[in-house]
Amino acid sequence: MRRAEIDGGFTGMFDAVLFDRDNTLIREVPRISDPDLVVPMPGVRAALDLLRDAGLRIGVVSHQSAVGFGFVTRAQAEAVDARIEQLLGPFDTWQTCWHTPADGCACRKPAPGLITAAAHHLGISPHRCVMVGDLGTDLQAAAAAGATGLLVPTGQTCVAEAAAAPYRAPSLLAAAEWVLDRRQLLRPGPAGADEPGNVLAVRAGSAGDVLLTGPALRALAARAHTVSLLTGPPGVPAGRLLPGVTRVLEWCTPWAERDPAPVDRSAVDGLIDTVRCWQIDEAVIFTSSAQSPLPTALLLRLAGVGRISAICEDYPGSLLDVRHRAPDDLPEAHRALSLAAAAGYRLPDADDGRLRTVLAANGTRTGRVVVHPGASASARGLPRKVAVEIVRELARSGREVLVTGGPDETELTAEVAGDVAGDLGGQTDLAALGRLLAGSACLVVGNTGPAHLAAAVGTPVVSMFAPTVPFARWGPHGVPHVRLGDPDAPCRDTRALTCAQPGHPCLGEIDPAEVVAAVELLARTRP
Repeated sequence: MRRAEIDGGFTGMFDAVLFDRDNTLIREVPRISDPDLVVPMPGVRAALDLLRDAGLRIGVVSHQSAVGFGFVTRAQAEAVDARIEQLLGPFDTWQTCWHTPADGCACRKPAPGLITAAAHHLGISPHRCVMVGDLGTDLQAAAAAGATGLLVPTGQTCVAEAAAAPYRAPSLLAAAEWVLDRRQLLRPGPAGADEPGNVLAVRAGSAGDVLLTGPALRALAARAHTVSLLTGPPGVPAGRLLPGVTRVLEWCTPWAERDPAPVDRSAVDGLIDTVRCWQIDEAVIFTSSAQSPLPTALLLRLAGVGRISAICEDYPGSLLDVRHRAPDDLPEAHRALSLAAAAGYRLPDADDGRLRTVLAANGTRTGRVVVHPGASASARGLPRKVAVEIVRELARSGREVLVTGGPDETELTAEVAGDVAGDLGGQTDLAALGRLLAGSACLVVGNTGPAHLAAAVGTPVVSMFAPTVPFARWGPHGVPHVRLGDPDAPCRDTRALTCAQPGHPCLGEIDPAEVVAAVELLARTRP
């Protein structure tokens, strides 16, 4: 009996693990046609059996261009695959690209066709898959499909590929253990009460922060009587777009806002009175790793909240009933879901855990591309000159282009749009922007809220991502995407809000032709 059956159907955040073949499952032999030359990589059978025993589906996705070039027949290649399965056990799906690079197919990695085909064959969404491989193209294909990429480096892996990898493991066995550890993070803990009550979810921060908390809020709503959201002014419009949220309470949190006002006693008293009036039974405080939940927990205790849960490294004393810990590299949406699970709340089986909004689908997507050059932190937005060149290159490629931005970015959007694109600067609130993105082929954007809004409406993202914060945590979640920019620039992991490097090197050297190619790749892979 598989462990998933023993656990009563618990599946965690992943349903399947897909593997590259050569240099991942077996030692690479150029143009291999003889099954007797198949040699498994060290520890691979133990890793695969570990995943099988846990109830995960496993598959192989590889390209064998030797067939397309005529060096190997398809029958010989399939005989090699049969030998692999004889040595390593059964696989739930095999997906192979037989084309040469010159064929321009949609299946050869870094195109996502093999991964999306494997997910379709398994009856799951690509974002529920982990793609394990040894090359950057394996991880790029995973991202373009909306899956999670996990690099197991070999002698074929270059330094740049390792630097760009969102996740790495030193061996196949370590990769399998990594997958299983991540699944355990969403195992529900004990609930606080037998009867559903009124739950207060707290998430100070930006609109993007609140959008990334959406799946966790749906987990709360699946069991709670009501879910109220406490957030600051930037997060209020996003909170009103989230399924499962009963009401939104706006409150400026002095210990969590970027530009905090002084602590005001009357404002604190007002918050305590409101929480008491709403008869909140328990609270779940969602934070980023740079925020402490303890000041908020203290106020909620004073408001009479009986049970409080949060991720917390510091000693909480009597302020927390559930003190949860999560890995530092966990995606923000999964970090929040893991806290909800620790508090006793899980998503319904029919909920796949993607970001969502209450915005109604507006039907068929068009081929237009939306470019959003700005960001609340200038270090994470598109350099102005680069944004201008990108818009012109997209227009030359025949794409309709719209440029968006907030009311304070109209001068920027006008310059970026020029006379080749539509300028919507200052004309779209968050809901209107969401509807616009839902009908578009792709969004080109830095690391800012609209990237997460695009993910929430299912729109692919070309992520011009400054590495000031980890991409694994803050990149587009669960949606096809392409990352551009230097992942190992000097600003890496500095949390800088303004760029201190001349020329904004992490994004300033992006070739606009790369953006066009990324848009074309994603346009063929719309979810």
